[in-house]
Amino acid sequence: MSALTLRLPDHKHERLKAMAEQQGVSLSRLLDELTTQALVEFDAETRFKVRQQRGANRVERGMELLRIAQGLPA
Repeated sequence: MSALTLRLPDHKHERLKAMAEQQGVSLSRLLDELTTQALVEFDAETRFKVRQQRGANRVERGMELLRIAQGLPA
């Protein structure tokens, strides 16, 4: 595990402490949960972009398959 020094304005620090207290967790635990959530969102966006690139040149083939499935001429 690593230690991290984080510089925040005092008002943000106080708000985060209040948030942690309200949730019944330590400030460290709250920040761990918040960073986990941010990383999950980042990973989902990254996966989406990879899939988007894989399908970038397949639109016409997809439309052709759709026409075939609908019984229309390809």
